[in-house]
Amino acid sequence: MDEPKPGFDLEERLLDFAAAIVRFTESMHRTPAGLHVAGQLLRSGTSPMPNHGEAQAAESAADFVHKMSICLKELRETRRWLRLVHRVPLVRSPATADPLIQETEELIKIFYRSITTAKKRALRKGGEGER
Repeated sequence: MDEPKPGFDLEERLLDFAAAIVRFTESMHRTPAGLHVAGQLLRSGTSPMPNHGEAQAAESAADFVHKMSICLKELRETRRWLRLVHRVPLVRSPATADPLIQETEELIKIFYRSITTAKKRALRKGGEGER
């Protein structure tokens, strides 16, 4: 069994985020709009966790960047759904979306930086990872 990593653990953070998304969607209004948005949010908000696992098993720098980019795309979609839930609102207390929106913003920054770093490293190694 692997030893727990000290400090920052993106896998655990993504697991916590996915769990929070699941709990949040369970609290949404059971109207046609609420059910539709909850389904979309559930898909996009839980997707980064398994896709990050795929990125960790990437076969090349290009594959890593591609899979991390999928995570980033899903997080950006999640941010938009959360903003809609807050705006409509589709939950009893719209402020309950605020911590999720904040965490989504932070995760977007982490993934963006990781992708940028991976692309720079690939360029230094002769272009691997460029599309």
